Amino acid sequence: MMPPTTPDLPADLAHLSPTVSERQLSDLHARFARDAQQRGLLDVAYRTLDSAVGPLLLAATERGVVRVAFASEGFDGVLSDLADRVSARVLAAPSRLDATASQLEEYFAGRRRRFDVPLDLSLATGFRRRVLEQLPMIDYGRTASYAEVARAAGSERAMRAVGSACATNPVPLLVPCHRVVRSDGALGGYRGGLPAKKALLALERT
Repeated sequence: MMPPTTPDLPADLAHLSPTVSERQLSDLHARFARDAQQRGLLDVAYRTLDSAVGPLLLAATERGVVRVAFASEGFDGVLSDLADRVSARVLAAPSRLDATASQLEEYFAGRRRRFDVPLDLSLATGFRRRVLEQLPMIDYGRTASYAEVARAAGSERAMRAVGSACATNPVPLLVPCHRVVRSDGALGGYRGGLPAKKALLALERT
């Protein structure tokens, strides 16, 4: 599988001196990202964010946040998957995700209960997408069972499909699949791992 590609480097990046400073390189990369966006060449922007559940990878198209990934998923693999499924024009461009990062920081600090950033749910289709559209209806600090979510999504017997939709949720946290638990109260699975799910539910109980 080919790695993600980016637009052609400008001339001043193609002939960097080996003594170029880290700050200069960062400034050139930021200018490159701005130029790519202005020229319509930036299809998927990404950045990382430190959080209470470990590093997160955030990625967005022009339509909205398309992916939130945990470190356990392997960021390189996630970026390669985005290149395959969305666009090969993937570039580290934090500014597109500033609002998302800020709202997540507020959430982990206990100052935010809902997110209002645009989402791009193109990685989810059919019933899985219907499930994801239902999950924000579960209030902060509350949980719902897989059966309850299945009924809300229009197929009350599709508990396993709800579990699959949660397990493959491309934008966890922003779409709160961590609030879905088993009917007997057991947590069930989570894309970020059970410790992360426990931490998120504990955060929302405070």
